[in-house]
Amino acid sequence: MPSKISQKTLHSTTTKKSSQTSHLSKINQKIQKITKIKDFLNSTKAQNLQTPQNLLATQESSKFQEKCAVVGVFGAPNAPILAYYSLFALQHRGQEASGIAVSDNSKISLHKQNGLVTRVFTPQILSTLKGCNAIGHNRYSTAGEDSINECQPIYARYSLGAIAIAHNGNLTNAHSIRENLTKEGAIFQSHLDTEVLIHLIAKSSKSTLYERIIESIRQIDGAYALVILSRTKMFAIRDPYGLRPLSLGSIKNTDGTLSYIVASESSAFDLVGAEFIRDIEAGEMLVFERGNQGSTKSSKKPNTKSSADLDFATNCGVDSSLTPTYKSYQFATPKSAPCVFEYIYFARPDSNVFGRNVYAVRKRLGIELAKEHILSADMVIPVPDSGVAAALGYAKQSGIDFELGIIRNHYVGRTFIEPTQSARELKVKLKLNPNASLIKGKDIIVIDDSIVRGTTSKQIVQILRQSGARKIYLLISSPPTISPCYYGVDTPQTDQLICANHSIDEVRDFIGADYLGFLSLEGLAKSINDDENNASDSGKKEANNNLTNSTKGKTTYCQACFDGKYIDSVHCK
Repeated sequence: MPSKISQKTLHSTTTKKSSQTSHLSKINQKIQKITKIKDFLNSTKAQNLQTPQNLLATQESSKFQEKCAVVGVFGAPNAPILAYYSLFALQHRGQEASGIAVSDNSKISLHKQNGLVTRVFTPQILSTLKGCNAIGHNRYSTAGEDSINECQPIYARYSLGAIAIAHNGNLTNAHSIRENLTKEGAIFQSHLDTEVLIHLIAKSSKSTLYERIIESIRQIDGAYALVILSRTKMFAIRDPYGLRPLSLGSIKNTDGTLSYIVASESSAFDLVGAEFIRDIEAGEMLVFERGNQGSTKSSKKPNTKSSADLDFATNCGVDSSLTPTYKSYQFATPKSAPCVFEYIYFARPDSNVFGRNVYAVRKRLGIELAKEHILSADMVIPVPDSGVAAALGYAKQSGIDFELGIIRNHYVGRTFIEPTQSARELKVKLKLNPNASLIKGKDIIVIDDSIVRGTTSKQIVQILRQSGARKIYLLISSPPTISPCYYGVDTPQTDQLICANHSIDEVRDFIGADYLGFLSLEGLAKSINDDENNASDSGKKEANNNLTNSTKGKTTYCQACFDGKYIDSVHCK
């Protein structure tokens, strides 16, 4: 006879089945969420690995990319060399192309091409560039824009002579200006928004270059840090919002005279031995020229020329007694709103931008992150290199040991093996390798600077799991990225930003971390405006706990990538 099943047993079995059904339902919901995110990523083509070049491009596209760096040197016999080393120091801001334009006071010479600074400018090339004034540019480009015409500086001849322009930023109304100019018969050689400025200057009826530049920049909107070179002058210009950084420094020449340098970051000054003077202000133009204002050589006999004088005359085509000078013009009312992402990711940690030291700010980001996300773990490890300072700050505040659990290969270059089935893991392992013996069986806190598409974070978590990490807590030293940038940063559109389309829990499940946390907007503001981080030359101490609602005399920042509040919404939408 079949055995009888008691009511108690039946109830227990039913309850167990109900519990299992509920558990399976939760698993199915998670699977659906992850599938939804995978579909979202596939639609953005974030995992397109059809060519070896895409192997790196896909990984790099998971970060915001700064489009370029600019530099200008005025009044130095070795101006091309100083521009070269400055661009080398700023290579992190653009790796696709590099260029230098040089003036000897009678003509402008230019060399530019795709590639890193050291490959574009060989000793032979540098030896052909003669002049005491120079501007330079490093460019980061998007796919499909690798023509030599897309490289900067841009050079043109017009009614007043010749000019070269290098630009960091993005002109938000460039498209409409370009359309109007094209209708009037203008011919464009590139897709660069910078080219519209050349046309505006050329078509102006003003009698001087200074007046033409002023008239032209008052017609453009958006972000721009510009250096413009004529045969005898140099102009350095920063937009009224001051979105992109541009600093002024001085260099002592071998003959005792001063020359001047401007650059996107102060780290360029350190390499060439320049002294930082100040940041160029928002809405300010500096005009560099030579003026007869006395000379350190005035005590010499009239017909006596030192070797420095002879070098100067050979390279610059002018009398060395004409001292380089600059004048400042405030062409627009400043509406200061510098880009907050310079602190988080773009700038070198040893640079001072917007009056603050980048390393100190990033370390403070980690300290605030530790206050907001209190976790227990065996160690804190950074995703190198941009996560290092924040991880040090987190370790300091939390008391948890800082360790180098991920080692970066700095020599990846552009040569790759053909993609295979393991290409998704390979593209991260080529650059980042876990220290398996250190993290095996450990609970680890991983600090990174941002999450854009989420693909790289997912791959980093996977290789840490494979190396034996027990629990992985991923913390991001910035708020969730929810909006694209229109001011000179190469970013995905909103539908490609994972945090703009999914909850933090959904992103965590997709990435595969045990915990995912971001720094709050309040924590970001506190980190940047903390008194201890103020490294401005004025020495003034200021604190402002809101980056967007400033009061008179306080620094405010553009953080549209985090809050969607654009400073120039008319042309950005």
